[in-house]
Amino acid sequence: MANEGSVAVDAVSLEIFRSSLTAIAEEMGAVLTRSSYSPNIKERRDFSCALFDIRGRMVAQAAHIPVHLGSMPDSVAIALSEFDAFAPGDVIAINDPFMGGTHLPDITLISPIFVGDEHFGFAANRAHHADVGGMSAGSMPVATEIYQEGLIIPPIKLWESGEPNKAALALVLRNVRTPDERRGDLAAQVAANRTADRRIAELVERSGRASVDAHIDELINYAERMTRATIAEIPDGTYEFTDYLDDDGVTEIPIAITATVIIKGAEMTVDFTGSDPEARGSINAVASVAKSAVYYIVRCLMPDEAPSNAGTFAPVTVIAPSGTVVNANPPRPVAGGNVETSQRITDTVFGAMAKALPEIIPAASQGTMNNVTAGGVDHRNGQPFAYYETMGGGMGARKGLDGLSGVHVHMSNTLNTPVEAFEFAYPMRITEYRLRDGSGGAGAARGGDGLVRELSFQTPTEVTLLSERRRIQPWGAQGGEPGQRGDNVLIRDGQETHLGGKKTVSVEPGDRLSIRSPGGGGWGSPIG
Repeated sequence: MANEGSVAVDAVSLEIFRSSLTAIAEEMGAVLTRSSYSPNIKERRDFSCALFDIRGRMVAQAAHIPVHLGSMPDSVAIALSEFDAFAPGDVIAINDPFMGGTHLPDITLISPIFVGDEHFGFAANRAHHADVGGMSAGSMPVATEIYQEGLIIPPIKLWESGEPNKAALALVLRNVRTPDERRGDLAAQVAANRTADRRIAELVERSGRASVDAHIDELINYAERMTRATIAEIPDGTYEFTDYLDDDGVTEIPIAITATVIIKGAEMTVDFTGSDPEARGSINAVASVAKSAVYYIVRCLMPDEAPSNAGTFAPVTVIAPSGTVVNANPPRPVAGGNVETSQRITDTVFGAMAKALPEIIPAASQGTMNNVTAGGVDHRNGQPFAYYETMGGGMGARKGLDGLSGVHVHMSNTLNTPVEAFEFAYPMRITEYRLRDGSGGAGAARGGDGLVRELSFQTPTEVTLLSERRRIQPWGAQGGEPGQRGDNVLIRDGQETHLGGKKTVSVEPGDRLSIRSPGGGGWGSPIG
């Protein structure tokens, strides 16, 4: 193993440092979970945490949300380029999707880490806030420009030298529907970063700065070697696949995403040339989301124990042509690009990879996050509320293994909101919650089943749905059958209205909304 100057780095010490740095990122997540205000962060854990060195290289991340973690380095790079100097206690906020973000509800806080007077690196976390303003409660509207989706935050110091920037905070909180909840969640994010500050200081005190730096360098090199070894096991060649989004919520025209995967030795290129142009509706993805989806797939192919850092994705090149649905330009709306298009990018790249690794790659999973946002005035206390949730569905089957049922898949890695927490927080009730039996595709291995989750409203509420696979089924692999489409149904006075995948509706007390998520595709020709 390498010897960095006078610092010895061996296999044992490298594993100790990998575990130590990852544990710090995991502890950041535990602090954020326990100190946050909103059910979306506290219960569903819709956030991600990571550590970066002074050069902005990611050195460790927790196993949180794939679509956050692949894109967060871009936000950190932007923040480093925007400020000339950092002081202990600074906290930079950013949510601009066109500056390394994903969509507006995902607010990233970046804090410099100091050990004594010496600048070590950065702690960063990204959390999905249940509302950041915009034209509909929950800030996930069926929009036609980003300005309708909420407040856009360029890189600003929301805390300076440990003190809150009161003017900036006031501006943010004045533009959201639930300011007290937003203030609490932002404070929880700050607390998470401060945890990293303390733990890094302890690590440096215990091991010495030179040893920490040497092990970080070697961990990054080691991760790159592991990725190259993984890619080298894939047969050289060019593999192409096209999949489709149902529509953009404005028109009913399917939107194509094409991926060409090129494997050459120990390097991998994923080229999205041929994908459809950016859309009018809010399903556009930014480049950082496209990269995240590709990085996630590479990470899936690697051993579980492989470190995740800047070296992990060094051998991977992503080509996302500007002005397409996978790399939209402002002022295109992007709320659904992060949650829905990221899933379809994943399906598309997996579809291409299935031609190279037919015995390994699974069938398509549900291919959607089934996003539901809702808001209004809570009749119990007269206060505004904003609710956001994604739903699990069917996982695609693999060779010899049925897909799991009722789980979050691929770019979503959250939990559900427990019924008790949901009904305590919001003027709604869960009247049905079960597996959607038989919705998985048939095959030698069967696709997992989706879910049925029914909400009953107790106060006038505005609801927005952003969902996919309501028209185009999740595909089966190697002869397996596709999974069933999802469905969104409004039930009023005993009458059912099928809403489609992307819709904003006003509901009244007594109305019910049934979200029926897709099943996963089957793998292999059905037996018998």
